[in-house]
Amino acid sequence: MKNININVDHVTRVEGHGNIVVNVKEGKIEECKWEVVEAPRFFEAFVRGRSYLELAHITSRICGICSIGHTLCSLQATEAALGVKISEQTRLLRRILIQGENLQSHVLHAYFLAAPDFVGAPSVFPLVKTHPEVVVRALRMKKLANDLCDVFGGRTVHPITPTVNGFTKLPGIKEVREIRQRLAEAVPDLEATLDLFKTLKIPDFKRETEYISLKSKEEYALYDGMIASTDAGTTPVENYRNWTNEYLVPHSTAKYTKHVRDTYMVGALARFNNNHDQLSPQAKKAAEELGLQAPCYNPFMITVAQVVEAVHAVFEIIRLIDEVLDKGLKEEDRRILLKAGKGVGAVDVPRGILFHDYTYDKNGICMEANCIIPTNQNHANIQKDMEALLPQILDRPQEEIRLSLEMLVRAYDPCISCSTHLLKVEFVT
Repeated sequence: MKNININVDHVTRVEGHGNIVVNVKEGKIEECKWEVVEAPRFFEAFVRGRSYLELAHITSRICGICSIGHTLCSLQATEAALGVKISEQTRLLRRILIQGENLQSHVLHAYFLAAPDFVGAPSVFPLVKTHPEVVVRALRMKKLANDLCDVFGGRTVHPITPTVNGFTKLPGIKEVREIRQRLAEAVPDLEATLDLFKTLKIPDFKRETEYISLKSKEEYALYDGMIASTDAGTTPVENYRNWTNEYLVPHSTAKYTKHVRDTYMVGALARFNNNHDQLSPQAKKAAEELGLQAPCYNPFMITVAQVVEAVHAVFEIIRLIDEVLDKGLKEEDRRILLKAGKGVGAVDVPRGILFHDYTYDKNGICMEANCIIPTNQNHANIQKDMEALLPQILDRPQEEIRLSLEMLVRAYDPCISCSTHLLKVEFVT
């Protein structure tokens, strides 16, 4: 029988502020809590009264890591509300962009945020001395992804060229060819990444849950598709409220969600469980080499799923760029007719499925908005995973227990600051 008192304030190597609180007295767990203490930033209020042309630029600031995803989801919602049907060229360029963002984020998390846990390092900085070639490789891959997003989105963070019904500036063919060549040259870095992660010992922990992501008949879905659940099949994205079911808990400033079960997971592992058959051959081989098989119920394998998706991203972007080069790029008519309407957008960003929902008046002014962020959908699942993991590791030293719980949280790659709302208040006079 032992006493344990853990108060992590705040978990490091995640974006935003979240705490781990554990109290065990005489072997009995009295408290095990994942506290979200980040203040919501109310972007939904920011966009009310703003023009349809401004919303993507404003909401991209919800996140500095998933800014491309927010931009594209915002544009989807606006286009759905205004009845705009984008061209195949626009859709093709957006698919390249969102794959580029996935590569950006997954390299950042796998190498710089998660990997130190597996080698007993407090951060990536000690690895600069002990494993310089690994750090340089990670930086090289991250720069490639950044440069790709520059070419197709206008800049690395908060893209400026994607707009309603097209792009304000198309990428240059010369720059597209150069990025394609660099992607092909990055294959050895991908192979070295697989070799590295094959050596890392992943904690053996399983908890079955519901997995929700986009799903498409055409491809491994990131840009569009139906909402898919391992428990409940598929539904159109317009039904997102019936699947997310947001609710409040006392210890979180971000809302929780639930669907068929009391929690569900979104993100790379959810996408893998729903869509693994549509991975590229190279990514399927990577999953096999890393021991990732569907269905996978181990949340620590989220990082492995990200590595598999990074492999998929490189080869998928090469394929899409070849399509661009084959078809060529041409300026298109981006003019639209304004009308009142309501529209929902959904994309799968690095941390999971993201929803934007806008209502516009006849002048294209936003009257109402709702955004549901991936990490908010994962908070309840993190809580339940902690509750399931803690009893299995109570016999370990307190410091090891603390590290295991931190590793669990970091495996989700949470972006806690992206919370956009807390509760709805109605004033009655």
